[in-house]
Amino acid sequence: MIPFNRPYVSGKELEYISDAVQRSGLASEDHYSQAARQRLQSLSQSPAVLLTPSCTHALEICALLLDIQPGDEIIMPSFTFVSAANAFVLRGARIVFVDIHPDTMNIDEGLIEAAITPRSRALVLMHYAGVACNMEAIMEVCQAHQLYVIEDAAQAIGAYYKGRHLGSIGHLGTLSFHYTKNIQCGEGGALLINDERMLARAEILREKGTNRKQFMRGEIDKYSWVDIGSSYLLSELNAAFLLAQLEQVEAVNKRRLAHWRRYAEYLVEFCSTNFSADCQHNAHTFFIKCQDSEDRQALIHYLAQQGIKATFHYVPLHSAEAGRRFGHFHGQDRFTTAESERLLRLPMYYELEHIDLISKHILRFYGKAP
Repeated sequence: MIPFNRPYVSGKELEYISDAVQRSGLASEDHYSQAARQRLQSLSQSPAVLLTPSCTHALEICALLLDIQPGDEIIMPSFTFVSAANAFVLRGARIVFVDIHPDTMNIDEGLIEAAITPRSRALVLMHYAGVACNMEAIMEVCQAHQLYVIEDAAQAIGAYYKGRHLGSIGHLGTLSFHYTKNIQCGEGGALLINDERMLARAEILREKGTNRKQFMRGEIDKYSWVDIGSSYLLSELNAAFLLAQLEQVEAVNKRRLAHWRRYAEYLVEFCSTNFSADCQHNAHTFFIKCQDSEDRQALIHYLAQQGIKATFHYVPLHSAEAGRRFGHFHGQDRFTTAESERLLRLPMYYELEHIDLISKHILRFYGKAP
């Protein structure tokens, strides 16, 4: 079976993990955590980066930093991962879903302003498949209405908009290092803080609501409980694994992009390459569009018979039980549901060697190859 995903391993992970154990007995925020954080900060050029146990935890910190209150409204696409909504619903927010562009599956920036009300506090966007949203237009409308912008850049390590790393443009950004991502440590994430006024409190929230970080830097003589918070620290073992991966991010993305372009050569009539020149994506995902959900299911079944694993993606949040309870869709659902039911993700990973075979089977399914 050709799997949908095979997590990348650089070869240095076990060496770094062993060294981490010998160095410190796995004290939090030690050598490898600091090294991974510094490498991420250098890559993203974000003013501050904090490692977290997952992207979900990073989004939860965002909701705490913005002091989200019951009844506040958060605007986001419905075609996104549940954590983007849940982090804010946990604070009592209502979610306002808006439609997407059918080519990139990213939020339609032209629909944001109409969804803004006096209760709107923030926009949470997702850079789907590592392809950037129109950040210039988004920042303009959100600044005009004094909305915070949170970039869910979970899929976007090493991807850029006009030369700026995704996640470093809005007020806050989040990254994921889940094992399905280009760069991974099993479970892990990062919070990118682009408004430096938020850094001091972010450190407190992440350290169980204490000012321990200041104490560790020698800025105070003892630490105590000063705010709400939780334990949002990535373990030193995961950080050691992550550093070995981050050292290879350019090489990994370069090879994935070669895979992506090879797919596109074969399947150009089924996929979108209509990306702005401002976007430098990272080939996190290669997806095609089937005719409808029935056609997609038939193709999934056919590919499985050929030993190829392909899969759909998000079920729109506004159609879910919790989505109906905690939010609503603003305006017309022209593309979110219809396009999500057509989208099919093909195998994509560093060591993938079967692109020609996979593509030819798809063309054969549609009667376009012998």
